[in-house]
Amino acid sequence: MSALRQSQDQCRQCAALFRLGRDVEAALTMVDVFEQAQQCLSSSSVDVQQAWAQVLMQMLECQERQDWLSLADSMEYELVELLESVQS
Repeated sequence: MSALRQSQDQCRQCAALFRLGRDVEAALTMVDVFEQAQQCLSSSSVDVQQAWAQVLMQMLECQERQDWLSLADSMEYELVELLESVQS
C-alpha cells in the first residue's frame, strides 16, 4: 500500500474516532496522521503546501475549540482530498 493511500486511510479512521466521541484516542492518532501527511506533502508544489498549512491550521483551531465533528470533517474530506490531489 502506498504511503499516500495509507495516510488517507488513517485520516478516515481518525475522523471516525472523533465522531464516536473517542477524542483522546483520536488526538493521539492525529499526531501520526499529521506526520504522515507532512511527509507525503513535503515534496509537493508550493500551492499544495500552502493548502496543507491552511487545512492544518483549521484542524488545530477545531481541536482548540474541541469541535470534534468539524475536525473529523476536515480530516475526512479536506485532508483526504488534498492527499488525493498529490496522488493524481
